[in-house]
Amino acid sequence: MADKQYHVMMFPWLAFGHMLPFLELAKKLAAKGISISFISTPRNIQRLPSIPASLTDQIKLVEIPLPPTDGLPENSEATIDLQLEQVQYLKKAYDGLQAPFEMLLQRDQPDLILFDFIPCWVPETAARFGVPTAFFSVFSAATLAYTGPPDELKSFGSRTRIEDFTVAPRWIPFPSLVAHRPDCAARIFQNLKLSDISGMSSGQRLATTLEGCNFVVVRSCRDFEGNYLNLLEELYQKPVLPIGLLPPNLEKNKAQSLLNKNWDFTFKWLDKQKLNSVVFVGFGSEYKMPVEQIQELALGIELSKLPFIWILRKPDEVDSSGFLPSGFSARTSGQGIVCYGWAPQQEILAHPAIGGCLFHSGWGSIIESLCFGHPLILMPMMADQGLNAKLLVENGIGLEVQRNEDGSFDRDEVAKSMRIVMVEQEWASLRLKAAQVQTIFTDQYHHENYINKFVQHLAITRETCQMSEDPN
Repeated sequence: MADKQYHVMMFPWLAFGHMLPFLELAKKLAAKGISISFISTPRNIQRLPSIPASLTDQIKLVEIPLPPTDGLPENSEATIDLQLEQVQYLKKAYDGLQAPFEMLLQRDQPDLILFDFIPCWVPETAARFGVPTAFFSVFSAATLAYTGPPDELKSFGSRTRIEDFTVAPRWIPFPSLVAHRPDCAARIFQNLKLSDISGMSSGQRLATTLEGCNFVVVRSCRDFEGNYLNLLEELYQKPVLPIGLLPPNLEKNKAQSLLNKNWDFTFKWLDKQKLNSVVFVGFGSEYKMPVEQIQELALGIELSKLPFIWILRKPDEVDSSGFLPSGFSARTSGQGIVCYGWAPQQEILAHPAIGGCLFHSGWGSIIESLCFGHPLILMPMMADQGLNAKLLVENGIGLEVQRNEDGSFDRDEVAKSMRIVMVEQEWASLRLKAAQVQTIFTDQYHHENYINKFVQHLAITRETCQMSEDPN
């Protein structure tokens, strides 16, 4: 428990891959007796998971309406509501929250603001009220290390060509595979280096954030990313605190799974499968997979001959009969199950029949999968996913599906990679390593210690700020 009743304000970017880790951390801190103000837009607040009854007095959900912005479709308050090219308009609208955010601070100054890198104006605003700030990164430490120090991010720096993004950067002093595929490099170059409609690039936002905050908090742990975490302190020249991996509460999720009566058929089917034999396939809610990719992926899954459960998001404006290959459902009726829309992912991953995951390499999904010791078949699609995939390959717990020069993939490589990870004897070491890593990801006591150290750092930071404000 915190010795003092601290108040932490949280301000995540408008993407559920950011908001949910912020909320998970909010619950961890609230359980320590810290008061939380969680700030987002009205529609996103409504879509968040419910807060446990025991924590509702500690966590206050604060709504700030998103200003209307040319180019941003109505009722679009999160990246999940948009196509990739429209996200820049959401950033522009988000910058319009600076004035109402300042009004919140005028009414109530917290002990710390935990914020995301998109609202890079937070430190300057907070400084006017003497409030310290910390950047909370939902990205892996390896991803942050790859993006580089602030000086590199503010300008073109040493990476002036697209090709420079296909290799580990010069400032990583140890052997590293963390880099983007050639077909992704152009998009990353543009995102980091070139301004969008909001007037800033992502690189400029991150640099401003890193220079302005008091310290950095990373969803990671030293047992898994110790070399990258140590490097970040050198690159940023300020404290970098791992907050732990914020692993799910497996016992609680096991109890909740019993309540998912709508999934009785799925779990009964899993009960009939052999131990560690089923591949879990899922690409999250953010990535909108084109129909042609869905069809090629489906044919690869079928070709593998492995049992599978596929959580599939139906493409927008596509009829459910028109995006899977003709005859696929009939041919695979005894091989696997396709589930559309939302699914109790953690409960499915916890089932003993699941033996591996074929997925997009999002950091949150990696953490969930490795909490159950599942080896990983990696098909990164966007943003930091390619860097995460290389980190897992580097650690010997994942295999990336080979792609064509243009980034496309074919069914044969999908099937081959699935069989390598799941059944090939020569790759048994990968399965063993994933099972061993599980102990790092599920050690609740270990991750709780990271939360305790954060609370201690919060106390020191607040005390230091108060001393600097005291003229005597």
